Amino acid sequence: MSFSGEVKEELCRQRSSARHCMIAELSAVILLCGSICISEKNQYQIRLRTESSSTAKKFLYLVKQLFQANVEIQLRRKKGKKSELYTLVVTEHRQALTILQAVRLVNRRGELEEEMLLNHSPILNQVCCRRAFLRGAFLSAGSISDPNSSYHFEIVCDSLYTAEQIRDLIRSLDADAKTVARKKYFIVYVKEGTQIVDLLACMGANRALLEMENVRIVREMRGSVNRKVNCETANINKTVSAAVRQLEDIRYLQTTIGLEQLPDNLDEMAEIRLQYPEASLKELGQYLQPPVGKSGVNHRLRKLGELAEKVRNERGEET
Repeated sequence: MSFSGEVKEELCRQRSSARHCMIAELSAVILLCGSICISEKNQYQIRLRTESSSTAKKFLYLVKQLFQANVEIQLRRKKGKKSELYTLVVTEHRQALTILQAVRLVNRRGELEEEMLLNHSPILNQVCCRRAFLRGAFLSAGSISDPNSSYHFEIVCDSLYTAEQIRDLIRSLDADAKTVARKKYFIVYVKEGTQIVDLLACMGANRALLEMENVRIVREMRGSVNRKVNCETANINKTVSAAVRQLEDIRYLQTTIGLEQLPDNLDEMAEIRLQYPEASLKELGQYLQPPVGKSGVNHRLRKLGELAEKVRNERGEET
């Protein structure tokens, strides 16, 4: 099972104790993967279609627990696919109407609301209810990538209006959610690892949260080690390149003007560098008499380089 599937299985087992939170969760399920059917006699039905057994189980649990509603269940395998399609229908008008009024998709006069106003809905006044709604939304139309490969949390919506409403709801939970169009759908997504962990905590997916945290810590440690290794490698390459250049300059001076023509401190420095080509600046300084610090060694080697450059220029040689 994918990581996303594991998260949904865990969320399916989450049971809110408060009625208001259960209604918030049910409203998200109906909004994102349900449909409302109205007969010629103005009779309501609620129809839910999903390939997720977790979503089907949660919808069935909520309508039974909250409203003791009768639900017809159909199960069929999609042609050419291994997945199964679950269809759950609340057929009895009064039960369907009661549910739709509770989740604010039908008003008190029995009229269908075109859009659910999440930002102003009384069913989402409390933080716990917004968390329950997010849980229902993820169960219905969400997915999360395997943290071993990337960090990506998303919820798929049929309309931009719904996507923007859910984006704002997630932002109210302190996650920087964004929206993007993808074919005929609108996606609400979060890509920052820490924020995705926080959203898992909000929804109650504690087991998945711990798994993702472990993966995230390992990835960050590997990244830190790689950065340090790359930095050290770059420093080593820089040091080696500098040493090679220094040796070239000293040998050039040796064959052109002779090291004995140099001032005593530079002559000594040149001889020590030739004798210890792989030594660091600190080690070179210890070989000098009297010993010299790194800055002093670097100063003398730079002087040798400048002198070699000057001799090349006087001889008309390219550097």
